[in-house]
Amino acid sequence: MSTNTSTLKMKLLVDTKAKRVVFAEASKGVVDFLFSLLQLPVATIVKMLGTWSMPGSIGNLYWSLVVLDDDYILPGAKKKSVLKPAVVPSAASSLLLPAPASGASRCFYKCSSRIYSRCSDYVTETRGMKCPSCHEKMKTALKFVADDGSGSIMAASTAMATGAAAAKGGLVQGVVTYTVMDDLTVTPMSTISGISMLNAAGVADFAALQEKTVRIGYAEGLAIVKASLHSKTVLTDVFLSNKRPRV
Repeated sequence: MSTNTSTLKMKLLVDTKAKRVVFAEASKGVVDFLFSLLQLPVATIVKMLGTWSMPGSIGNLYWSLVVLDDDYILPGAKKKSVLKPAVVPSAASSLLLPAPASGASRCFYKCSSRIYSRCSDYVTETRGMKCPSCHEKMKTALKFVADDGSGSIMAASTAMATGAAAAKGGLVQGVVTYTVMDDLTVTPMSTISGISMLNAAGVADFAALQEKTVRIGYAEGLAIVKASLHSKTVLTDVFLSNKRPRV
C-alpha cells in the first residue's frame, strides 16, 4: 500500500434514479491526474494493481518474467528495468506512486568468490548477474557513496527539483473547469455543453439529479486505473459502488 497522502476533489452530478454518474465537474488537478495515467508503463500498472487483478493476460506475461531464471537473461540486460520501468514525473506518479527517497544510495553487487583475484574487478547494479570471472551469481551487496564535494549530490537534487516542477506544472490550463464523463471523456465545461450532455444522457427527471463531492486519493486513483481498463462507466463503478475502493 502506498503511503502517499495526496488527495484531489471532484464534484459529481448523479442521477439518483438511474444510480449513475451523468458527468463530473473537475479541476485542473483532477484532469492532469487522469491524462497522466497515459504515461504509466504497462508493467507499472500491473505492479500497482497486482498480477492476478489484471484483466486479460498481461498479468500472466508480467509474472512469466518475474519467475524467469536469470540464466535465460542476456548478460547486461536488466530484467528489473522491464518489471519496474522508470516513470516520468507527473500527477499520476505523485498520487499513485511512492515519492523517490531523497539522498538514497545506489547499490552494487559483487560475487562472493575468493578463488579468483579478478572477481574484485567486477560489480553490477543488477543482483544475480553472473560474474565474468568465476561465473558465480553476484549477490553480495556494496554501497555507493557519493562525494559530497564532487557535485553529484547537487546534480541529483537539481534533477529531482526539475521533476517536481514538471509534476506541479501538469498539462492543462488551470483557469478552466472541465467536464469528465462517466467513460472518462474530458472536455472544457460550459453551460451549453452541460445542457447538451444532460439531453444526450436522456435525463428526464431533473429533480433526481444530485451533486456529490468525492475525494480522489490513492485507493480511488487505483480504482480508476483498474476500472478504466475494462469499463465504460468508470465514475459510476468507482464512486457509486457499494464497495469501498481497496488497495
